Order: sequence, then structure tokens, then C-alpha cells
Amino acid sequence: MRLPSLPAAGLLALAALPLSLAALAESRPAPLQALETQGLTVHGRFAAPGGLDGYAASANGQAMTVFVTADGEHAVIGNLVDAEGNNLSAAPLERLVRASQEAETWQALEDSAWIADGRDDAKRIVYVFTDPNCPYCRRFWQAARPWIAAGEVQLRHVMVGILERDSPRLAISLLAAEDPAAALAAHEQGDAIPPLATLPRQQEVRLQENHALMENLGLYATPGLVYRDDGRLATAQGLPDDERMVEVLGPRP
Repeated sequence: MRLPSLPAAGLLALAALPLSLAALAESRPAPLQALETQGLTVHGRFAAPGGLDGYAASANGQAMTVFVTADGEHAVIGNLVDAEGNNLSAAPLERLVRASQEAETWQALEDSAWIADGRDDAKRIVYVFTDPNCPYCRRFWQAARPWIAAGEVQLRHVMVGILERDSPRLAISLLAAEDPAAALAAHEQGDAIPPLATLPRQQEVRLQENHALMENLGLYATPGLVYRDDGRLATAQGLPDDERMVEVLGPRP
């Protein structure tokens, strides 16, 4: 069975009935357990009308709701709507799945191999997938100087090496520098940073992990930006225009 993708949107919130993971696993009906063997991940249970039990779930990164009938013998995957056409699935998915997934993604970014640019106490953090040979990364670095100088933003350059043959070596050399922030700043200002003759194995592994994270986020161009927009995770690819710069970095200082 292939689990269907579901449209996102909805208006009406439902009260959640949170259970511990252990208790939830013990109480799962047979249809739900069968779906789990096919790749479904259950994130939480919530109250649903009409004698149904609602479950917020995901498969292959796609959030979805599953409704189990009162007898526990059947399940329906999809959105539940009321008599006015309101989507009753949206609020549980937002609360139990998407918020959790975004928190996990942000944590993965925090755990990646990055170089800080800006103050640690900056109000806004933006992750930037940066290739040392990317001219648009350099232009973004230059365009962001007012926000960095004002202490409003910290850019965290998640180093990747995808554009040129020597990109991986340069990226690892910057990560392994005695002062990575100073090395990156010098590089982006046009000073040649000699690549290391011998690359630290640990940094090679971290670089590959950065590549995998970039791919998992659906980013394929540098600079690849990940930031928070009204509390929600957002991404952008390539050099932002002036309007998008403000969206990514906040009001212009």
C-alpha cells in the first residue's frame, strides 16, 4: 500500500489527548500497527468527532492524519472536515507533527559543521549552506554586513563543497582553520586561504554530513538559507533580492 500525500491547510483546532509513547504503542489498533509496518510514523493521538480516534502521523516526510473507527478494525487516511467544510486535520498536524519536525531540523542544523559570522547573542540566527567557490555566497556575505555589524544577525555558514573540484578541500580547510571565523571572513573578502595538504578525517566526515543535510532539506543551490519566519522554518536558495533579504535577516539596520 502506498500512503497518500495530503494537502496542507485548515482552520479549526481540536483538543489534544497526549499520551506517552509507550502507552500510545500499547493502545494502537491493528490497522494502525499494519500501517506502521509500511513506514508510517505515529506522532500523537488526538480527539476526533463521530466516535473516531485521530492519530497525527507522517510517512516519507509527509504529515497526515489517520482516523480509526470505534471498533478498532478499520482506519481511514485523510483529512476530516466538518459540516461547514473546515479541515479538522490541520491543527493536530501542526501541533503534533510539523512543529516537532521543524524542531528536529533546527537541532540538526545546530549540530552540523558551521562557521559563525556575527555575535552569539544576536536576535536572529540564519543557517547558510556555503561553498567556498560560490560567488553568490560571497555576495550574500557582503550584503549581510549591515545586519552583522549591528549585532542583529548571526550567520552560521554550514560549509559544503559541491561546485568545483577543489571545493571540498577548501571547505574542510576553513572548518579546520585555527580561527575558522577569521579564515572565512578573509576568504569572502578575496584573500586566498591556502588549502590544507592533509585533510582531517573528522572534518571530511562532517562535510559529508553537511551535504546529506542539505539534500534532506531539498536545497541544491548555494547559498542555501534556512531561517525562521514568524516562528516557522523557511528556506531560500540563491542570492536573495532586497525584499527577500529583509525577510531572511529582518528589518534593515
